[in-house]
Amino acid sequence: QVQLVESGGGLVQPGGSLRLSCAASGIMFSFVTMGWYRQAPGKQRELVASITSSGGTNYLDSVKARFTISRDNAKNTVYLQMNSLKPEDTAIYYCNRALSRPYDNWGQGTQVTVSS
Repeated sequence: QVQLVESGGGLVQPGGSLRLSCAASGIMFSFVTMGWYRQAPGKQRELVASITSSGGTNYLDSVKARFTISRDNAKNTVYLQMNSLKPEDTAIYYCNRALSRPYDNWGQGTQVTVSS
């Protein structure tokens, strides 16, 4: 079955950087558009960035020029490089399929906290 395992979160000061990783299994990864989502307390989950099977990317306006999504199809892994982090980036970050309906099996997510 589908398994998504996120890692790389943590506590970082404003202006800092983090690199998130998501290892996927149980899917034909190289053919799937993948995305990073986030959910902050009291808010709905939102799609932050997506990457197609051919490497085309799309970003939420608020993270453009700060976040970079990438993928390694040989490792079935998608990454999110986050720079110039802001307190409003604080959330639990998840990966899942994007553009199409997300898989039902969400991972546990990885907590990102931006605070001084």
